[in-house]
Amino acid sequence: MSNKRIYLKRGKEESLLRRHPWIFSGAIARADGDPEEGEVVDIFTSQGNFIARGHCQIGSIAVRVLTFEQSEAIDSAWWQSRIGEALSVRKAMGLAESTQTTCYRLVHGEGDGLPGLVIDIYGTTAVVQCHSVGMYLSRNEIAEALRANFGSRLTAIYDKSSQTLPYNADLDAVDGYLWGSASEGDGEALENGNRFKVNWEKGQKTGFFIDQRANRELVRHYAKGRTVLN
Repeated sequence: MSNKRIYLKRGKEESLLRRHPWIFSGAIARADGDPEEGEVVDIFTSQGNFIARGHCQIGSIAVRVLTFEQSEAIDSAWWQSRIGEALSVRKAMGLAESTQTTCYRLVHGEGDGLPGLVIDIYGTTAVVQCHSVGMYLSRNEIAEALRANFGSRLTAIYDKSSQTLPYNADLDAVDGYLWGSASEGDGEALENGNRFKVNWEKGQKTGFFIDQRANRELVRHYAKGRTVLN
């Protein structure tokens, strides 16, 4: 079955030609078929030329672009490919296979071609956090793509999206395991050789402020050999 179509106003495709991943509501001329929030839609210029495909949503950002290729269907193979590309980048960065750091951000939204999605890895657990309805509705496909790429290196996939979804989405989202389990949701992860306790079920963000890795390493450098207060 073909996707529903959205047509842009004349000249509003310029940002998409530069591969910008958002389409704002003011750029839309009309929609065929009355697409629902979270549904995959095809975007066409005012001249009727395909230009992008993405998740439809309510608000100033009307579409979050997933691909600019008409030949790419948003199916299980597509999800596996995108997650695989993100994993390859983390391997190249020395994160995904490090013996000294076992917690890192695998998917960072638009930066990995997956707008509205964050995935953090804590040892053998992946924590998925959806910031859009489209990503939330795709959470099971995301979990399958993670399992396909990580294999036995993952023992649990936890969805922690209840507090990050649009407040008016009415999805009744509840945090929980999409696959596997972990004892009390309390795990241990390494960062630059340091051990940290991470509770992804009850902690802030996805369980840990992963983006502060460089700052923690800097503190370790200056605090070495000293007694300091936390």
